[in-house]
Parts: sequence; structure tokens; C-alpha cells
Amino acid sequence: AMEAVCARFVSQKISKTRWRPLPAAALQPPDLFATGSWDNEDNRISIWSVGDLGNVGLSGEYQGEPQLLCDIRHNGDVMDMQFLDQERIVVASSTGTVTVFRHHQNNQTLSANQRWEKAHYHVDQDTSCGGAACTGVICNNTEIVTVGEDGRINLFRADQKDAVRTINNADSSTLHAVTFLRTTEILTVNSIGQLKIWDLKQQRNEPSQIFSLTGDRVPLHCVDRHPNQQHIVATGGQDGMLSIWDIRQGTMPVSLLNAHEAEMWEVHFHPSNPDHLFTCSEDGSLWHWDTSTDISEKTSFLHQGGRSTTYFSHNTINQSVVSAWLSNDPTKDRMEITNLISNQTLSVNSLDILGPCLVYGTDAEAIYVNRQLFA
Repeated sequence: AMEAVCARFVSQKISKTRWRPLPAAALQPPDLFATGSWDNEDNRISIWSVGDLGNVGLSGEYQGEPQLLCDIRHNGDVMDMQFLDQERIVVASSTGTVTVFRHHQNNQTLSANQRWEKAHYHVDQDTSCGGAACTGVICNNTEIVTVGEDGRINLFRADQKDAVRTINNADSSTLHAVTFLRTTEILTVNSIGQLKIWDLKQQRNEPSQIFSLTGDRVPLHCVDRHPNQQHIVATGGQDGMLSIWDIRQGTMPVSLLNAHEAEMWEVHFHPSNPDHLFTCSEDGSLWHWDTSTDISEKTSFLHQGGRSTTYFSHNTINQSVVSAWLSNDPTKDRMEITNLISNQTLSVNSLDILGPCLVYGTDAEAIYVNRQLFA
């Protein structure tokens, strides 16, 4: 299904790609995405439309590459990026600043809506060179959690000037990524192979639980939580391995899966079909992991909205649904792994999936959109 992929060459290395979430009842596939760049003289946040959906070529492939709707300068490398809602995007910078940009759809412009200067910093907030990279950001409704190189965790609320909560020495090593487990609980991964759970209801500045990769302390770069079984978590790290964790039991991963040959930069469960998981790597590959038991029964994933921010309590989940991810060796009998990129080039830094659509960005100064993931 290679012809479903549209490429757009841009004059910047792309560090992050994110679909704009769809309204809850939306039936259409996603139509807009944002990108952020890094390692360029002039980094930018850009909003793209996926191109002309109306024109379908002779063999059913889509015509037209992504079209740039608007962009804005960004100070520092874009380290992470999440849509807060349909119009606002939260961006983490290598300078330590966290900015909320607003996309004005009436006249297709972007503006800085809110900014937390040096949310992450070394030594003290006042030294001119003291900024520490903000490495990760995650949103849940109006709450924004950021983590950084300084081992700090911040909880911000959109439209509030000051941090709601800051855990200053949350970690003595770099925090690389963060995700919400449930409304008041977050999970961080760090540069010495640890996962830590933080309960934001508690005033204590210590994690409520610590998990770790045994022995080798491989830096973990990315984390994602299963959208409807929030005890299942996937992480990826410097060695390219995919680790699946069940945070209800033990302190070690349930399974370690050999994956990429270099750093894994992002891991994402499909938000509405979590039997599918996607990972991308410095080695120029992007893998689709498919644990759906009957691989022949491909269903339509069009009708699902954006990143899940509704959290289920355990008893609403049918307990008989034992996730394929928790079997001892998911690869044995029920895993199909496909590299979605045929000609490996430079690092694939970021990916995002929504409905039938995948978007990813690379150091080869290109963005790619695949609109028929499950064709």
C-alpha cells in the first residue's frame, strides 16, 4: 500500500508531528496536522492540511501533498508537542520554555497564546544561560504536565500564569517523557531506565512506584499508555528495544521485544485500536506491530476521535479481554511486524496516528502522510 503515502519535502529537520484531534462525534478522517522542527537556524511550528482528498487517482491513491496553512517561528528546538484542543498546541523547547500556540482558523495564522519562560532550568531561573531542555509534555483537558533535562516536573493549567505544582528534584537524571495514567496520576521515564508513577493528589514529592529495566540502565526515550487498559504501558529506549509493562505487577517489564537497531524515539498505541502499536527510530525505520488475533479481519477505524482522554475504571473493562500485549511472548503466535518505510534514510523522529491516518517526520527534511494505514 505504498502509493497511499504522500511526501512533502520541507527545508527543515522535523522533530515532531501531531494530528489535530477530531471533534468527539467526527466521522471524517483527520485533516490537519502540526509539525515542529529542530537543529535549524530558524525553527518553526507549522500547520498543514493533508492535501486534496477529493482527487483520487486511477489506482485509488490520493493526489496532492500536504499543504502548508501557516507557520510561526519557535525559539529553540521543538522537543515535544501536543494539541491541547482543536485550536491550541503546547510546545516544549530546548530552551526550557513551554509555549501554547493558537491556530486561528478564520485567517490561517498562528500566534503565541501563553508562555511559561524557563519552565525548566539549571541552577536558578535568573541566570541568562540557565535554561534546561523541556523534553516532554502531555495534556489532559486543560492540565499540562511537562518534564525536563533538569529532572523537574511541572503541572500547568491553560490560562493560568503560574505553575499549579512543581516537583523540583523529581529525578536526579534527565526525564525524557511523560504520560497520564489517569486523571491525577502520571508516569515518567528517565535516562537510567526507570519508570516512575507520580500521584499528583499527594503533596509528597516522591514517586508512588518505581519500575526499572534490570541491570543495564538503558535510557528510555518514550512512553505511551494503552488507551483503555491503563495498567499497560509501552516504552522505548536507546537500545531500540520495545518494552511492555503491566504496572499492576512486579517492577520489571512483562516483555522485551527486539525492535530497532538504534534509539527508539516514539511509541504510540493506536488510540482506538490498541492491538496496533507504532514505533519509530534513529535507524530510519517505522514499525507497525499488529497483535490483533485474526490478522485477516481488518476493520474500519474511521469513526474514532483523537487521543483518548477518558479514563476507565478497572471494573468497566471486560476482564476477559486479556490484552495480547501481556502474553509472555506476544511475537510467538499473534504478532505481525511491518516496516512501513521501504528505503530507510535518516532518523524518523516522530509519528502520530489517528483513525486510518499516520503522519511522520524525519531528519531528511520530509514529512509523510499515509491515509490508508489499514488498507
